Amino acid sequence: MDLVLCHTTADFDALGAAVGLCVLRPGSRIVLTGGCHPTVRDFLALHRDEYPLIERRSVNPQQIRSISIVDASGRDRLGKAAEWLDLPHLSEIAVFDHHLEAHSDIPATVTQIEAVGASTTLIVEKLKNQAEKSDTPFRLLPSEATVMALGIHVDTGSLTFEGATARDAIALAWLMEQGASLGVIAEYVEPGLSPQLQDLLREALNNLRSETLHGYSVAWVLLSTEAYVPGLSSLASRLLDLTETDALLLGNVYKFGENENNRNIAPESPVSNRLTIIGRSRIEGTNLSELFQPLGGGGHARAASLATRDVDPLLTLNQLADELKTQIPHPPTARELMSSPVRSIRPETSVGEAHRILLRYGHSGLSVVDAGDRLAGIISRRDIDIALHHGFSHAPVKGYMSPQLKTIAPDTLLPEIESLMVTYDIGRLPVLENGQLVGIVTRTDVLRELHQQKARDRGSNAELSYCVMPESVEQLLRSRISPELWQLLSIAANIAQNRGWQLYIVGGAVRDLLLATDDTLALTDIDLVVDGKCGSDDSGAGVELASSLQKLYPESRLDVHGQFQTAALLWHKDSAFGSLWVDIATARTEFYPYPAANPEVEASSIRQDLYRRDFTINALAVRLGAPRSGELLDFFCGLLDLESKQIRVLHANSFIEDPTRIYRAVRFAVRLGFEIEPQTEGYIRNALASGIYYRIQGENGRAPALETRLKSELKYILQAPYWKVALQMLGDLEALRCIHPTLELDRELWRQLRFLDRCLQGRKKEEELPRKKEEGRRKKEEGKAKKEEGRREKEEATPHPKFPIPNSPFPIINIPDWQMRLELLIAYLAPEYRGKVAANLQLPADSIKRLEVLEAGKNQLAENLPKCELPSQLVLLLRNYELPVLIAIALQSPRSARRQIWEYLTRLANVEPPLNGNDLKALGYKPGPGFKRMLDDLLAARLDGDLGDRAAAISFLAERYPQT
Repeated sequence: MDLVLCHTTADFDALGAAVGLCVLRPGSRIVLTGGCHPTVRDFLALHRDEYPLIERRSVNPQQIRSISIVDASGRDRLGKAAEWLDLPHLSEIAVFDHHLEAHSDIPATVTQIEAVGASTTLIVEKLKNQAEKSDTPFRLLPSEATVMALGIHVDTGSLTFEGATARDAIALAWLMEQGASLGVIAEYVEPGLSPQLQDLLREALNNLRSETLHGYSVAWVLLSTEAYVPGLSSLASRLLDLTETDALLLGNVYKFGENENNRNIAPESPVSNRLTIIGRSRIEGTNLSELFQPLGGGGHARAASLATRDVDPLLTLNQLADELKTQIPHPPTARELMSSPVRSIRPETSVGEAHRILLRYGHSGLSVVDAGDRLAGIISRRDIDIALHHGFSHAPVKGYMSPQLKTIAPDTLLPEIESLMVTYDIGRLPVLENGQLVGIVTRTDVLRELHQQKARDRGSNAELSYCVMPESVEQLLRSRISPELWQLLSIAANIAQNRGWQLYIVGGAVRDLLLATDDTLALTDIDLVVDGKCGSDDSGAGVELASSLQKLYPESRLDVHGQFQTAALLWHKDSAFGSLWVDIATARTEFYPYPAANPEVEASSIRQDLYRRDFTINALAVRLGAPRSGELLDFFCGLLDLESKQIRVLHANSFIEDPTRIYRAVRFAVRLGFEIEPQTEGYIRNALASGIYYRIQGENGRAPALETRLKSELKYILQAPYWKVALQMLGDLEALRCIHPTLELDRELWRQLRFLDRCLQGRKKEEELPRKKEEGRRKKEEGKAKKEEGRREKEEATPHPKFPIPNSPFPIINIPDWQMRLELLIAYLAPEYRGKVAANLQLPADSIKRLEVLEAGKNQLAENLPKCELPSQLVLLLRNYELPVLIAIALQSPRSARRQIWEYLTRLANVEPPLNGNDLKALGYKPGPGFKRMLDDLLAARLDGDLGDRAAAISFLAERYPQT
């Protein structure tokens, strides 16, 4: 374990430098050795989960590998954690500080103490240097850039303190380029006030009036001064922060005489009052600029000002405050934010079992309910980690849970939820309705909603740049799909809303909608997800919604898969929908009991449903129906990846759990013209190099992901027009090892695949012969026997096709191109693996048999082909083999044998006897087993050039087979 230690009472500089070091050294953990400043504490109350923090008491000293200390160089500033510096097994102790005058008593192996304004600057310079030297795109997460920028801002007084340097300014500029959020920085940086403004601040705090509406607090105050006071905007910002008010109107009235600006005016000129009002708002939907415009003011939606004269100051301020209150929208409630259903356990559940449940579902805490399903407490991952650290895996969770809980109701408003989380440092709030646990609101839910509010506010400078979130894509969706399809989606949304559910269109349809450049989007496959509990049965809300829709659209076919709580509506060549597949599923979470297994699914929330998907670009959803219809859900920055044209996986273990995602990554990358993101490619290579799939097959006897699911992905790729590029990419990743550990795309295999492709292209040309001409010829054969001879002569004059066509006498089996390519890949394996791999992929029985007998057939032909001196001998030998077998043998054979097989396939296989069975009967021969011998002899004679026309064939028969 690599640790980064912050000094006791950590400030933003220590935290920012520590986060930067964790970026430089992935896998490192941050320890706050003894509390933090109040502003840092408030910051972490909302953002703690975004940084790799670990409790000091959760650290096992024997597992510490290295220690780095930031913004400190003395042991006395590290609290009890200083004891770790004496551990004998440490590989490195590094110190990064900017206090030159401090005495260092730390036995550091690496030291960097330089005269800059902030320790964070030293770390940022290292990151900037690494980014410039990197061959791959480098970008910090906005949360990382923001906290490092805060460290520099706070320790340099926003570059105004004496110790600030040009290096700090350069580092800060780079962090802004990396996406540091100015809104968050402004929220936590505290500029100073002049003595006059400090006096006015005290007066404002004593006279402030406030009112709470919809969970938001609105305050206003009027200050009177002798003259104009500069810096009122700073006073307004400080007052807003100190009072934790959501919107503030700060008025200042002062006397203004005309003679102050014009010396030619007489001293007795009248003196008028002037009113200046500074407005600040943090409430989405309010617009101070619009509010102030009638009085000549303006600015931004969240920050504006006005200056007027000869008005009643108090009346004007009160009227503006009333108008501001009418702008305040109704904020989201807990019911709209919460995740449901809630994963819960009993108080008697062991700590070890609770840990396994957290691991299974990826939660950071669990609700504990009693036998009556009443909430008894909450246990966090932090609590469980500490209990496990002390060896209490078998102890019940009731001894470690938090029984004193803050709870909320479904109608609790977002501001109150946010206030509770910050005030009590709570990461999750249970939602109770009639005493029953109906949902839970987490820090992540609150942060996401706050971010989306700021992103929707186009005029705000406080926008967090974590992801670009369009306000609505409803108009885009409606304009690009057919009116009939939009009506179907609207009806489905209304049905869901009437049942208390929320409906979303998810996955590829959303991705293709956002990527589409044409005005019309032809959707043939749509995935809908229903977020809601079905009260009627266990089949799920998705199945119930699909059943209701099928009654309204009886021409559709309904397929139900109750085990997975999904259903599908299918239209085939419908006048309105064409061929359309609408899959409707209940929002689910999934868990893989072991790598490459089939997932186990359970009902869950829309967020969990999107988290289980393969890539960020496929984890997008659009809300259908009120509230906020058309809202785009992008929890994992899929939009940014669409803009960057990259395939990025959602979590590091994704390919371990499901190796078919490797093939999907390649398929989407080639099909969309995207790149596989470097870290995602690293996850792919690590998963393949781990050998986990083969160990699982050995331990469990099978790995379902490597069976039919892998075959499906291979089919998608091998039948696509881009299969060559995709296969080369799979070969570069060494991903063909998913088929078998020994399979690699080397030069010889690639040669065989290209040769096969030429064969398949030849077959396609023959299959494209005009069908009407063939059908007409067939009718003539059936109804006009007297023209048989003329037809045969015409055929004899026609050049032989370059490749056998499906209706030729050659025993061709209709095998799709993708399957022939797949069989060729399997055939490249050692003989003992071919049948097993084909069976594992659940190929058809005839395909498995072909691969099993391939080696025997190859050996037989290797022995017998050299003996074929005449064309007839070659035909009689090879016509007993199926086309795929012959092609596979030819590709693996020496050139001489390959030449003979191609001669047979391209020319000899289409040669027919000059007479057929009907001719033999017309000549007086009785049908029977002898017919085959006679026809074979006729064919052999024709192949060897011993027969010319029809008369010669009749003479040949009369001589060889005289009639008695």
